[in-house]
Amino acid sequence: MTQHPDAKRALLDAALSAAERGWHVFPLRPGTKRPALHGEASCPGTGPCAAGHRKWEQRATTDGDRIRATWERAPFNVGIATGPSGLVVVDLDMPKPNSNADTPCGVTTFRALCERTGHAVPDTYRVRTASGGQHLYLTAPVGARLANTAGSLAPLVDTRAWGGYIVAPGSVTPTGPYEPVGDAPVAAAPAWLVRLLQPAPSRPAGPLRLPAVSGSRAARAALAAECAVVTGSPDKQRNITLNRCAFKVGRFVAWGDIPRNVVEEAFQAAGEARGLTAAECRATIQSALNSSLRKARTRDAA
Repeated sequence: MTQHPDAKRALLDAALSAAERGWHVFPLRPGTKRPALHGEASCPGTGPCAAGHRKWEQRATTDGDRIRATWERAPFNVGIATGPSGLVVVDLDMPKPNSNADTPCGVTTFRALCERTGHAVPDTYRVRTASGGQHLYLTAPVGARLANTAGSLAPLVDTRAWGGYIVAPGSVTPTGPYEPVGDAPVAAAPAWLVRLLQPAPSRPAGPLRLPAVSGSRAARAALAAECAVVTGSPDKQRNITLNRCAFKVGRFVAWGDIPRNVVEEAFQAAGEARGLTAAECRATIQSALNSSLRKARTRDAA
């Protein structure tokens, strides 16, 4: 990618501007969204890493001298480490090029989420991304340590907080620049959104109590067994396990053996007990049951 002679200066200014807002920045490879810092395998063990390897989130800085020294070397794009910066950024993405023509974008699905919860879309600082999507910058609650999410709030809606980063305005990739939209200040993350992003508190291990409902004994037994599988799932397989188990029970809903809302409530409790956020649980359960209902065979054919 050919750089304009003044590109390096413009990117340095973008990094300094972000740092003046209190946002911790680090270099991204020129023209890309990938960190430009060395990995653990090639760590020299000197400088910032003298006491041990420091990842990009730990090395992100607001120090003007460090920023100037870095961006004077090359026209690095600018990454903002959202966690140390006290930010929650809502990433409203665009559908992939091979998506169906009527697939809604992240702006649309997030607006629909806000409407369903009875709230307005936050009026806050926005950045248009290179793909044509948007980043909504929000201030995280003091003391909160929110994690990243990917599609759990709504399709094509991700969030970046601790453990995540976003590309700062002023950066440029082959698909386009990152540019501010308007001049609104950064608003505080609304309480309703923070609640959706917070993981459920751990619950004491034990048998899951399902609601007393009418329905076939087989359906209730299957629901109890699959919820137990969810609560006992490994950390890295919680969401996929919830999806698989809800899909399996969906056939009983299709057959009319058990009400859908009962299944949803039971799996919601199981997923939250396992540490998934309320939003992640809802999205996964709805998707799994919808798929199961579409694909369910008749009872005789099962």
